[in-house]
Parts: sequence; C-alpha cells; structure tokens
Amino acid sequence: MKAIIAEKPSVAREIAQILDANNRKDGYFEGNGYCVTWALGHLVSLGMPEDYGIRGFDKASLPIFPHPFILTPRKTKPANSKNFQPDPSALKQLKIIKNIFSQCTSIIVATDAGREGELIFRYIYDYLKCRKPFERLWISSLTEKAIQEGFKNLKKGSEFDGLYDAAKARSEADWLVGINATQALSIAANNDVYSLGRVQTPTLALICQRFQDNKNFKQKKYWQIQLQHRKDYLNFTSLSNQQWEDKKQAEQILKAIEREGKATVEDVAVNTVKEQSPLLFDLTELQKEANRKLGLSADEVLQTAQSLYEKKFITYPRTGSKYIPEDLWSEIPELVRIHNQTDSFKQAISTLKFGNFNKRIVNDLKVTDHHGLLPTSKIPSALTASEKAIYNMIVYRLLESLSEHCSKEVSHITIKVHHYEFSIKGSKILSKGWRAIKGLLSDEISTNLDNNSKNNSDNNQTQEPQLIELPEFKKDDELKISTAKLQEKLTSPPKLYTEADLLSAMENAGRHIEDKEQQKALANIGIGTPATRASIIETLITRNYITRKSKTLIPTDKGEKVYDLIKDQKIVNVQMTAEWEMALHQIESKELNSNHFLSDIKNYTKEITQELLSLNIPQENIPELKCPKCQQHNLIIKDKIVKCPDEQCQWILFRMICGVQLSINNITSLITTGKTPIIKNMKSKNGKKFEAYLILKDDLATSFIFNNQ
Repeated sequence: MKAIIAEKPSVAREIAQILDANNRKDGYFEGNGYCVTWALGHLVSLGMPEDYGIRGFDKASLPIFPHPFILTPRKTKPANSKNFQPDPSALKQLKIIKNIFSQCTSIIVATDAGREGELIFRYIYDYLKCRKPFERLWISSLTEKAIQEGFKNLKKGSEFDGLYDAAKARSEADWLVGINATQALSIAANNDVYSLGRVQTPTLALICQRFQDNKNFKQKKYWQIQLQHRKDYLNFTSLSNQQWEDKKQAEQILKAIEREGKATVEDVAVNTVKEQSPLLFDLTELQKEANRKLGLSADEVLQTAQSLYEKKFITYPRTGSKYIPEDLWSEIPELVRIHNQTDSFKQAISTLKFGNFNKRIVNDLKVTDHHGLLPTSKIPSALTASEKAIYNMIVYRLLESLSEHCSKEVSHITIKVHHYEFSIKGSKILSKGWRAIKGLLSDEISTNLDNNSKNNSDNNQTQEPQLIELPEFKKDDELKISTAKLQEKLTSPPKLYTEADLLSAMENAGRHIEDKEQQKALANIGIGTPATRASIIETLITRNYITRKSKTLIPTDKGEKVYDLIKDQKIVNVQMTAEWEMALHQIESKELNSNHFLSDIKNYTKEITQELLSLNIPQENIPELKCPKCQQHNLIIKDKIVKCPDEQCQWILFRMICGVQLSINNITSLITTGKTPIIKNMKSKNGKKFEAYLILKDDLATSFIFNNQ
C-alpha cells in the first residue's frame, strides 16, 4: 500500500477520486492500493519556551537557543485556560497519519507545492520519526489532467531537500528572533506583552514611519499659472514649469503675461512610445491590483484565489513568478479557445490574432516553483462575487499578456512668455494593442504619463494638464493666450499606505537601500514572500498594532508605542530582513548552508536581545479602579481587556468597541461615572461610522447612548 498525504481534506478527496480510492474512513480514503490522508495545515510546529522548561518572562534565560528544536503537535488556548494545550483535532489526525505511515510501503507527498507545504509534511514526518521512502507530487493546478500527469511524473523526495532546508531555516529564524525579542521587550516594559517578529516588526516600522511622516508634514501653499489656448479648432491648456511661494510675485507675473497676450513655441518633442503588454499575475501583483480596483485585502485575495484553485478554476496561486515555461506555451491557444465559448470574454478575445500571440510571458529562467497565474480549462459556474471578480482579472490579464504592445504618440511642447516656460502635454493612440482587451485607454495612459512626469522634489507634486490630442506645432509658432489664471495649490504629504502600496514596499524593500552595490544585489528581494505577506499584515491587525481606516493602513496607539520603543533598534532593519530572504533563496538552491545562516541569526538575536533588555521604558500610568461588580478587587487593565482578577466575579470588558480601542480615560470615566466621553469614528456592522457615549447598564453590561437620545 502507498500512503498519500495532502494538505487539506478537499484536495485529498480530489486525489482519492482520480485514483479510485473511494472508501471513506475516519481521517482518510482507501482503495486501489492507496491510502489518502491529509494534514489539516500545520499539525506540527516548533515547541514554545515552556516545552524547554522555561516559564514566564525570565531575563536570565535570554537569549533562548534550543538545540535541537523540539517539534510538538499544534496547540490552542481553550476558553477559561491561561495555557496553551495540544489541539485535540491535531492529535487525532496525527494518530491517523502515524497508523497509515506504519502500514504503507512508501509515501507520496501531495501537500501544496511550495516552501510551507514542504515544511508541513517534513515536520509531520520528523515528529512521527518515520523513515519510509517518499516521492513528491509537484503540480500547478488541481485539474484531473494535472493530477494524472503529476502521478505519472512523481519526483524524488530528495529533490526538494533544499526547499525543506530553506523552510526549516525560515521557521527556526522566526522562532529565534520572535521569541527572544518578544520576551526581551516585554521584560523591559515591566511584563506588558509586546510581540515582535523577524518580518512583522520591519513591516510595522514601514507603516509607522509613513504615518508619522504624513502626520508631521507641514503643508505649504504655492502657485502656478495656467494658460488657455486655441489652435486649429482645438482647445488646450499649458501650465507653468515654475512654482511660486510668494503670491504677490505670482500675481505680478500673471499681469505681465496677460499684457503680453501671446506665447512662443520654444521646443517640440513628439515621440512614439511602445507600452509593452503586462505579464501574468503573480500572487503579490494580483493582491495589489485587487486592492486598488476592488478594495479587497491581501488576505481576502489569497483566500479567494485559494478557493478558485481548490475548485480547479485557476493554477496554484502562491506563486512569485509572472512567466510560464516554454513547454506550457503549446497549451495556451486551446485555453483561449475554451474561454472564447464564454460570453464574458468573447469581445476581448476577438481582438487577439490567433497564431500570432505575443510570447513575452515565456521565460524558463524566470519561472520559480510555479509559473504565473493562469485560468484552467475548467470554466467556472456559481462563483461568489469576489471569486468571479478575481477569476475575471486573471483571465483578462492572460488575454492582455498575449496581445501586442500599445503604441501611442506622446507630445511635450515647451512654450515661453517673456522668460517664463510653460508645458503642454498630449497623447494620441496609434495602435490600441493590449489596451483594447478591456478598453483601457486615456485614463490609464494619463495615469502612466502623470506618474512619470511628476516633480516630487520637496513633495511639490505638480498637477499635469489634462492629456488630449493636440494640434501640430512648429518651433517659433505664436500661440494666443485666451485666458490666464493663477492656481493655488498645496504641497502633498507622503501618502498613507494602502494595502497595495504596502505590498509594493514589502516586495521592493531592497530598492530603497542607499548603498548602490547592496541595492543592486537586493533589487528584486523583498521582505516576506508572496505566500506570507498577507498573513503578516493580518498578524499586525490581530495584535492591534495596525488598523484599516478607509482604504489605508494606520498604526494604533499600541503600534506607535511599540515603534517608538524600537525604531532605533536593529530589529526594524528592513535591509537586513531583505538580505535574509536572499539567503533563504540561496539555501533553497543549495548555494548556502543553512547552518551558516542560522549562526548569523543567532548572533543577530544576541544583539537585539541585549538592545531591547537595556531599554528604559516608563510604566504606563494605570489607575486603580475597583471592579464595578464585586467592589472588592482592583481591575486588571490589559491591552485588549479590562477584567476582575477574582475568578468568582469574572466581570470583563473588551477594550475594542466597534473598531475603536477604549483609552485609559474612557475606561476610568466608564467605571467611576458609568459613562464615557463621546467616542467618535466607531464603525457599525454595515461599515457606517457613528459616534456615541458608552454606558454601564444596571446589569453592568455596556450599551450606547446617542446624542439625540
């Protein structure tokens, strides 16, 4: 008998059906010489400090360097318990897997084909002390054809030792940095718990730094002059290249220009620009696009894409590549023909030239573990709104990538009045190319041109004139000035991060390094991976370090407090985190020994532990408030809850109310007077903002009172 282990029951079910192993048992399928079971995600993980006999925050035990690391079944914290305990469902499934492994002759690994999928299996394999030989099912979609092809071409398990070494090194590095840094900062903060991490803390630093830059930005007024012109029956505008901070000076210049009444063409630059078709989506690019266009979070996009993958409608979503290998190119025309049977895509596909598709997406060297995101040959039905939106994005992106470039003529005209220069910008489409797929023309072109031509010095972002088709110009032509007016503008602060912006910053962390040689080496290295960036953002939200406000990500008071404590410490170093990602890639390709990497991590951990322990953190002024229920004990005020320490009393108040964290002043007022000051910017279940007073009712539960009550 051969054992097969998948990552989820749904995937195990698909494999079992294809292999005719349809006898359903408790925790597995059986039949035709196979036993197909599943892992339920991370069933086994690295042990916590208490598994090494270290309990509570103990300065003397830091830094903690387990040797060897202990593997333990997944743990949960049951209700009414202070301690983590083994998850009963994990223990049960591990017992089933152990029994199956003991009876099989060999194992086929069918967990997700990536770093985390490999780690999930290897940790189970090592924890159970299994020594059976194993092979790897490595597939990029869950269609019947892909699974059958995968079983015909099983790979040796040893081919993925580098992948496992990288996954294990990443797991152990995160443990060393996260556990030691968290304990060190918590000890320095008088046992207030502040969680830190190898990737989450530099990510928090990015958000906090941008937020503070935005908050501290001093807006300044400046003025530009806009001119109206008409030539060959076309109206258009020009904008002064110069900006004036002195309004009176700008008004004097405006009067002089009005008196002159005409401008002279000084320079005419007309260029034909070829705008290449976009590449396929990788996960990060899909998340960024869906955040911008649909307002979905990175995690929502990942979960939606994973659902589409498990329903066999798209290929493996956790990919970091935008290309396909040469041997997959022959399947693309048939994939397009299949989607031509769907009304949604017929119009777009009619613009393509069959037999003459653009092959820009084909590049064997740039395909990583998996190729770029593609739809499969299975046409979906009964999708949710978000699934349909994401699926359509992936299909349209494929069609765009197969199209020709978009060709446009871009004009940049410089005119002069006295010695003041003005610019006129225009554009006209010569060949629509890939932009015809969804009809994205002037709006996208305008955006691209504006982004390329903005003057960002000192945050003075010049607003460009609207892009239009222009008449012909020759040097020394005279242009009449129909009207001239002064435009008052404000310098713009750095934009707060949207989720799309943050994903870009994480993905391109290496590009912002000042040292040019290091920047070159790390140009395409980010922090985190496409598969983990969404979970990093969600972790920061779960830990109440950041929150979503409209479309932006901003730090909470707690997040800013943590950042202010550690912003000058090594743990926020984005460059170092990017270098580690490069090292993990080298471990995966067997260019670097994982022991060397972990040795560097341990040295770094010693340094940050010492730095954090030496911080002088003043205690927050927590008031002594009597429990309103028992009137005997002082309340314990924590970051998330306020509660009575008496287990018989059990009175509790959660500090997060409708998206707003109750301040110490709010809590004090509520307990002492029964009513808080008015709390603003709370959000109802339907997403609408409101403000209200929070009160303690007679039964000591909380309720709202509104201004009109």
